[in-house]
Amino acid sequence: MSNLRKMIFISLLIAQGVVIGLLENMIPYPFSFAPGAKLGLANLITIIALFTMPKKDSFLLVWLRLLLTTLLGGTLSTFLYSMSGAMLSYFGMLLVKKIGPKFVSIIGISATGGFMHNVGQLLTAAFIAQSWSVLLYLPILSFLGILSGIAIGIAANYLLQRVDTLRRFQIEHEQYTQQKWSPH
Repeated sequence: MSNLRKMIFISLLIAQGVVIGLLENMIPYPFSFAPGAKLGLANLITIIALFTMPKKDSFLLVWLRLLLTTLLGGTLSTFLYSMSGAMLSYFGMLLVKKIGPKFVSIIGISATGGFMHNVGQLLTAAFIAQSWSVLLYLPILSFLGILSGIAIGIAANYLLQRVDTLRRFQIEHEQYTQQKWSPH
């Protein structure tokens, strides 16, 4: 894959992730019993990155998406929460992905990401509040995170199978890693 083609692809995914993140920030929180609960729609871009590019590039994508989203509509506080959730989610998904396509699906990896994102944010909240009591939200946020992760995984599966550009990048990535994740 040419460097220019790869940079354009990464840039487009980052831009999409930033736009999705900013739009999601405008959605009011409907879950009064779970403050901060969101759908995590920008994680769709992270899932696509995990299955279409090397780890180094997907990691760069996550960081740039976080930084740009914060610069365009966030605060230091939102950056800390987003960063802790995104990093724990990213590394959790990478770890589960290592299990391989015979044992876990893209949907399962995405559900892991939804769960881990909430764990990361709650740990940051516990650190900032100097209290472990915020972890009482973990059961409900875990449930919501897993449900959201499943929905995002289904969407990622659909896009990876139906969007030609994504499918081509996924096939190239699968040839490079010698792991086939979905039928083509």
